[in-house]
Amino acid sequence: MAWTEKIGPHSWRVRYATDDGKIGSLSGFDTRKAATDYANQIEADQRRGTWLDPNAGKTTVTDWAALWTETLDVETRTKENYLGRIHNHILPRWDTTNLGDISARPLTLWIKQLRQRYAASTVAGILTVFSMMLDDAVDEHLIANNPALAVRRRARRGRRRDTEPMPIERIWATPEQVVRIADQAALLGTHSDWLLVITAGWTGARWGEMTGLRRANTHLDDGCIVIDANTGCLHESAHTMWLGPTKTPASARTITLPPFLITLLREHLESTDSEFIFTSQRGFQLRRSDFARRILRPAIDGNLHKPNAPVLTYPVQPGMTFHGLRHSHKTWMIADGIPEIAQARRLGHRLDNRIVETYSHVAPEVERRLLRGLERRWHKARSLTEHTTPPLPRAASTVALSDPHRAEVVGNQAGSPRHVQCSLQHSKSAEPGSKECSARRANTPTIDHHHDPAARSILQKSSTPAT
Repeated sequence: MAWTEKIGPHSWRVRYATDDGKIGSLSGFDTRKAATDYANQIEADQRRGTWLDPNAGKTTVTDWAALWTETLDVETRTKENYLGRIHNHILPRWDTTNLGDISARPLTLWIKQLRQRYAASTVAGILTVFSMMLDDAVDEHLIANNPALAVRRRARRGRRRDTEPMPIERIWATPEQVVRIADQAALLGTHSDWLLVITAGWTGARWGEMTGLRRANTHLDDGCIVIDANTGCLHESAHTMWLGPTKTPASARTITLPPFLITLLREHLESTDSEFIFTSQRGFQLRRSDFARRILRPAIDGNLHKPNAPVLTYPVQPGMTFHGLRHSHKTWMIADGIPEIAQARRLGHRLDNRIVETYSHVAPEVERRLLRGLERRWHKARSLTEHTTPPLPRAASTVALSDPHRAEVVGNQAGSPRHVQCSLQHSKSAEPGSKECSARRANTPTIDHHHDPAARSILQKSSTPAT
């Protein structure tokens, strides 16, 4: 229902009933006919169900964002991601803009500017959140349509498929490289960090599945670990950590272990009473960002550019992430000729082909062949990384150094792992060929400075008398 009112000698306004039962008003009409025509249009749109309150579109993006975020019913980490995109990218550009004033042209220009500063995935995430906000504004009858949808259509029209860059292939590692990364992780952290990298590489489990693994789900007598559907993944936000459901229903699974890994996990469990298998040195749950900064990145990328680091490490597979261990595991299974269904079951995936997914099964002999391949890869990788030489001396305050041929230690730094200190003892007391010497060499990495130019340079510097 709408009607007109005269409010001046040559001024009219239109009054109308809003959806919440209130009376709205729109002025600025110079003639009664213009006001009457607009009132009739309101009534026609109301009958068709397409009418929008003109004042509703004057809601600012800031006000709408505050209302929108209150209705979010998602995981804690997802909500934090949404809020970060809103406060860091959306509000700085659109804060006082009315929802009804947003159109495709300025929105396209904004997205173009974002692409010049951020990665494509970051820009896509920002646009996705803004589009969700505008979609809900349409549902609340604040605006007639979502201008972000027009931006997406325009992007598809303007970019030819054959000119788009190919997706960057994920970096993966060979078994030997994974062992080297693990060895360097041990020098930077603890034995638990070493075992975490090895277990992730030889099971293909995700980060949250590894850090959320508990004793109750580690069935070594049965030769497997269990990723529980409801509590099998460690989730983290900016302020808290909690056990929750897996990424997908298919991620809940049982992962069989090769014999060597059963032995390693059993020995590790006997040395700790923690509920969680992999923890920090003080027994706390591992945070992804902290572990990456302290352990993983220097273990993978090396830190030779940081001469004052307590432990110097060589690059092994620069740029690889923890998830790259999962890609590595998949690659190994492909190379060993493991059927696709067995790969999917082990990694917690579902196959796109529903018929194959439904009617394919993993026979016991396939599982045994898979485990034999993993066991063989472990022993080969370990044999390739056990060729060590005596520790390389350095100047008075020695620093640990890792070599691409062997993650090793060259010094006795305060706070270094115990097996690092043993390397010095080995060079002084253990007789070559003795059991004690073999045991120490098996656990103590040292540098092959005869084959590495950087190490050879350091050796020359360390042998120069101090002036």
